[in-house]
Amino acid sequence: MYKIFTANSKVEKRLQKYLKMRGDIKSKLIRLKSNPRKEIGAHPLHGRLSEKWGCWIGSNIRMIYSIDDYSKKIIMPRILEKTTHFSVWMNPWTS
Repeated sequence: MYKIFTANSKVEKRLQKYLKMRGDIKSKLIRLKSNPRKEIGAHPLHGRLSEKWGCWIGSNIRMIYSIDDYSKKIIMPRILEKTTHFSVWMNPWTS
C-alpha cells in the first residue's frame, strides 16, 4: 500500500478543500493507494510531464502525481480544477 504526500502546503489546502466538498474523493484516493498505475483511470503523462502520472479524482478535478516505488510514496505536486470548457480561435494574420 502506497502513501500519499503533497509537495507543498498550497496543494495540501486545495486537497482538503476538495475532500470537504466531495465525499467520493476520499474513496478514490484509497483505491489509488492500492494500485497507483491502474486505479481510477490512472495514466502516464507525456511531454514535459513524462515522468508523472495523472488521474481524474472528480468530474472536473485532475490530480498530477509521481510514484516512488522504492519508498512506496505517491507524491502529489499539483491538483488542477477545470473550470471552463471553451476554445478560442485565433486569426494568424492579426496575432
